[in-house]
Amino acid sequence: MRVVIGEDDVLMREGIVRLLTEAGFDVVAQAGDAPDLLRKALAHRPDVAVVDVRMPPGRRDDGLQAALELRARRPEIGVLVLSQYYEESYAVDLIGDSAEGVGYLLKERVGDVAVFTQAVSRVAAGGSALDPEVVGRMLGRRPSDSPLDRLSPREREVLAALAEGKSNRGIAETLCVSDAAVEKHVRGIFGKLGLEPEPTEHRRVLAAVTYLRSE
Repeated sequence: MRVVIGEDDVLMREGIVRLLTEAGFDVVAQAGDAPDLLRKALAHRPDVAVVDVRMPPGRRDDGLQAALELRARRPEIGVLVLSQYYEESYAVDLIGDSAEGVGYLLKERVGDVAVFTQAVSRVAAGGSALDPEVVGRMLGRRPSDSPLDRLSPREREVLAALAEGKSNRGIAETLCVSDAAVEKHVRGIFGKLGLEPEPTEHRRVLAAVTYLRSE
């Protein structure tokens, strides 16, 4: 998988490059500011761009804005945004109308190599990857009359894991239950939320994230 990296901190950028290269990714370009990131991503057309939210020249949300522009112009390119702190508005802006090919992780997750590289792979393949803390806060901020109140505690755990981008097998391993139990919970979740299950895992993840965004 081909990757473009946008990160103005040189040490952080080099660390990401090394992690991804050792994991078998092909880092085709690096950028230290948002305009350069956009130019290189459009030129190289990678499978995924890993982008820091705060980048020069403004050092505010310049990286996020470049990522949004990239999604608008090249929706086939996955975008994984890294942020030092959780900002709900950033996650909502990035997800937009579809969570397909997008990810939002806190920078601290980069230190967990397996979690980080799996997130990059999922986003590159058109899936989604939301930081567990992001999902947890979205679930916690739901209104009192939310359809989520219809779910059992276990179904909420499964929904949160779906929104993070985990497969059924990944959910089963995380919750220490069988694959069949996870499938049963998934059917129950979508039945209670009035969402039609799709034949692929990816569509179920998108539906879960879209629902969370609407809250």
